[in-house]
Amino acid sequence: MLSEKEIKSLIDLLDDPDEEIYGMVEEKILSLGSHVIESLEEEWEGAFEPLKQSRIEYLIHKIQFSQTVTSLRTWYLGGAYDLLEGLLIVNRYQYPDKDEQEIINILEEIKRDVWLEMIYNMSAVEKVRLLNNVLYNKHGFRGNTKNYHDPENSYIGRVLETKRGNPILLASIYSIIAQKVDLPVYGVNLPRHFILAYLDEDAHHEKEVLFYINAFNRGQIFGKHDVFAFLKQLNLPNEKHFFEPCDNLAIITRVLRNLLSSYSQSGTSEKVMEIQRLLDILGQD
Repeated sequence: MLSEKEIKSLIDLLDDPDEEIYGMVEEKILSLGSHVIESLEEEWEGAFEPLKQSRIEYLIHKIQFSQTVTSLRTWYLGGAYDLLEGLLIVNRYQYPDKDEQEIINILEEIKRDVWLEMIYNMSAVEKVRLLNNVLYNKHGFRGNTKNYHDPENSYIGRVLETKRGNPILLASIYSIIAQKVDLPVYGVNLPRHFILAYLDEDAHHEKEVLFYINAFNRGQIFGKHDVFAFLKQLNLPNEKHFFEPCDNLAIITRVLRNLLSSYSQSGTSEKVMEIQRLLDILGQD
C-alpha cells in the first residue's frame, strides 16, 4: 500500500503531457481502488489545468464505476433478493456520492404515514386506496409524463427527490412501501408498461392475483380483463408471465434497459457502453 506522500507524488504526474507516462500513472492509480478517491478530489479542487482536472474526473468515475460493477455482480450472485439494494446500486452509477441513508429515511417516512392510518380489518382495496392517498396526495408522487424518457426517472434517489418517475420506478417504490406494511404487492413485467399485482393472501394457489395496480396513474386498480385488452391492443399473445409477478432480477434488468434507451436517444455513447456492461453482468446481453 502506498503512503499518502507517494499517492500525492503519483497524482502530481497527471498533468504530464506524455501519454505513455500518463498511461502508467493511470494504471497505477486505478489499481489503488476507492481509497484514493479522496486524494484525487482534493487535488482536483486545487488544480487549475483543464487537462489535469479532466484526467482526475475520468479516474474518479472509472474507480466508482468499478465499484458499481462489483456491487451489482455481488447482488446478482447473491440471488438478487433485495429490490431496494438493486435500485440503490443503479443509483450509485449516476450518483455515487448520494447519502443512501436519506433514501432509506424517505421510504421509512412514507411507510410510517401508511402504517399510522392502517386498520387491521380493511379490505385489500381499502388498503390500496390508503396507500394511494399517502403516496399521491400527501407525498405528491406523479408519473413524469412531460419528460418520460429522462434518465433521471430511473434513479430512485432522484425520483424520491422530484416525486416524478417512470412506471417501473414508481411501481418499485410502491411495492417496497406496500411490502413494508405487509401488503402482498409485486411488480409485473408487462410489455411497454410496468404494473403491480396484489396477490390473494387467502388463495390456495401460489401467485394468484386479486387485482392489478397502475402506479404510474395514481394507483388505479384494474382487473385481468384489462391486461388482456392491453395485450390485444399491442397484438401480443396472452403469455402467462404477463399476468404474474416477476422477480427482482427482471425489475433491475428493465430499469437498466430503460437507461440504455434514454442514453441511446441522447447520444451519450460512453454511458450506453457502461449500462450495457451492467446488463451483461445480469446475463442480459
